Amino acid sequence: MNPIRVTERSIGVNFSTRGEAEVLVWAPRANQVLMYLPDEEEKLNLIKREFGYWSCITTKAKLGDHYYFELDGEKYPDPASLFQPQGVDGPSKIVTLHTYSWADDSWTNIPLDEYIFYELHTGTFTEQGTFSGIEERLGYLKDLGINAIEIMPVAQFPGKRNWGYDGVFPFAVQNSYGGPIAFQSLIDRCHQLGIAVVLDVVYNHLGPEGNNLSCFGAYFTDKYKTPWGSAINFDDAECDAVRRYFIENALMWFRDFHVDALRLDAVHAIKDLSPVHILKELKQHVDKLIEESGRTHYLIAECDLNDVKYIQPVKQGGYGMDAQWVDEFHHALRVTAGNERRGYYEDFNGVLDLAKSFNDGYVFDGRYSEHRKKTFGTSTKELTGEKFIVFSQNHDQIGNRMMGERTSALVSFQMQKLMAACVLLSPYLPMLFMGEEYAEPNPFLYFVDHHNKELIQAVREGRRKEFSAFHQGESVPDPKGEQTFRQSMLTWDIQHKGKHAVMLDYYRHLIKWRKIVSWKRGNDGVEIKAYEEINVMVIRMNKNGHQFLYVMNFSSEQQRLEIESPKMNWVLLLNSDDSKWLGSSFGRPTQLPNSLIVPAESFLLFEAPHV
Repeated sequence: MNPIRVTERSIGVNFSTRGEAEVLVWAPRANQVLMYLPDEEEKLNLIKREFGYWSCITTKAKLGDHYYFELDGEKYPDPASLFQPQGVDGPSKIVTLHTYSWADDSWTNIPLDEYIFYELHTGTFTEQGTFSGIEERLGYLKDLGINAIEIMPVAQFPGKRNWGYDGVFPFAVQNSYGGPIAFQSLIDRCHQLGIAVVLDVVYNHLGPEGNNLSCFGAYFTDKYKTPWGSAINFDDAECDAVRRYFIENALMWFRDFHVDALRLDAVHAIKDLSPVHILKELKQHVDKLIEESGRTHYLIAECDLNDVKYIQPVKQGGYGMDAQWVDEFHHALRVTAGNERRGYYEDFNGVLDLAKSFNDGYVFDGRYSEHRKKTFGTSTKELTGEKFIVFSQNHDQIGNRMMGERTSALVSFQMQKLMAACVLLSPYLPMLFMGEEYAEPNPFLYFVDHHNKELIQAVREGRRKEFSAFHQGESVPDPKGEQTFRQSMLTWDIQHKGKHAVMLDYYRHLIKWRKIVSWKRGNDGVEIKAYEEINVMVIRMNKNGHQFLYVMNFSSEQQRLEIESPKMNWVLLLNSDDSKWLGSSFGRPTQLPNSLIVPAESFLLFEAPHV
């Protein structure tokens, strides 16, 4: 098998410099493979190659043609299709990714430790539900202070409404979002505005409807199971072609779409006992691409194993992921803010664990987990803060609730501001979920647009069963219903009204302060103290000769706090309880007394400019 060429795609339909179509498909069990062009009623014979590949070079397949692959008389869309204009069951369409005229030559990827993430879902971010709709709102995000948008999966899924994790054509950009050229245009415009683009990709499973990969070859294995169905075959018989398929997919997003970072969904569900783990091999190829192109790209993992090998450098025996989501920061923050301790939240002890996550990223780093009934996690002491991405909410933590409630529906306006400060002024990389910056009232519900009636009913029953203990007379929103999808859209017209406008302005200020007072995890000049009995956390740090003090009161009452401090000229920089943020405070002393009254559910930031 030829080595992967990081500078060009080899599988699917591509064009040579002579304009000939070069066709390559993996179908090791087929006895005959044809390329069927329905518009011309033409069938082209493919020649069997080694390792189960079939190929041909032809001038008969042209840009814009629709096509199928016919395996022993059965026709299927191309597993490496770049565009499915008629959906998952329609023909593939021949397109090229090299004709777009890029205007981002001067773009240089932002250093990862400066990223401020904004996660969004293309279909519900705007009324249009398209990439062009996102383009129209980029100025808003830029003004907010966002420099990296994280887009939920865009790989072709069934119908028009889906979170994206049911994708079945990893190389094809969702037709209802605008397709591949519109996606390139969005990324190009982001770069012109100084905004990086992170794309969520799913390499642990494929969706159930329109999934024909197993008809071509051993893309899946029965050795392992995932919560979503068959596991991808990364280490069983015939896995070499499967590994190539997904590595080429990642390289395509970086090389041909100019994506800046990939967020790899649930890598703990990627099962691979090979001597070289698929994530490590992927990292090695991305590094080769970086060397060839001169452009910087990042790999970000979603992982719930608390295993540092995923984010340790390859040279140190790790898989080399550049960063990971940290759910435990979210869980500790939620419990501290008053969430009920049930399910996986039962493991968390409020402000004590929040302080630990501020210190270490992981809360469980080798301690016993009552929820898991075992000792869990590894130490992060050798890792820096930019390895961790934190948040107070994301698509999972909202959408996997029965009613899809956002933070704005679960806690007070004052607590929302405190939680925002925890995320944006943490020593980690902060991520917002679309709409939280103005306290969006609409939920973000789970929705699908499957067409198979049995599958639709199975999804409905699955949701009802999942939340059977929490119904309390309420019916589970119908995942298939268009109204469920419509309810999940952002309400842009309220952003400049009342409390929503206040929250938006508050987030803008927090993001500006982050750039001034942000600090690195592991800094010797940082001290974090949790006061469990009053649900307060205090962080003190020294940065460039300046002393900063964070005071966070998560209790529903004001608290008196004794501050052990030498005489300093402390200045109050930010008070989330200030009347301009719809708080109760109408001004505070500029001098910090040793005994400080901290308003309920508030965040205070002080500075002592001269040490």
